[in-house]
Amino acid sequence: MWHVVVKVAKPAIAAVGLFEFLYAWNDFFGPLIYSLNNDRIWTLSVGLQQFTTIHRGVLYNQQMAASVVFMLPVIILFLIAQKAFIEGITLTGVKG
Repeated sequence: MWHVVVKVAKPAIAAVGLFEFLYAWNDFFGPLIYSLNNDRIWTLSVGLQQFTTIHRGVLYNQQMAASVVFMLPVIILFLIAQKAFIEGITLTGVKG
């Protein structure tokens, strides 16, 4: 039974795993509260926001380059898990 359930639920597990990764990756306020005074343990989202604050203005070219670096792991993960993610999303809407 274990093998049957896991094989059927694999796309849904992949979709939930991808959503949880995106939630943790995009979390801003939790890491901001826990690491406010220690700039060595900032997450990328907090560091990207602090980059604008530290430089007293917006340096658009550097901020866009940092944003691309911030988004790159998420894009790579989506491309790797795209098939299972799409199957998991389509299976959740099917009734019957």
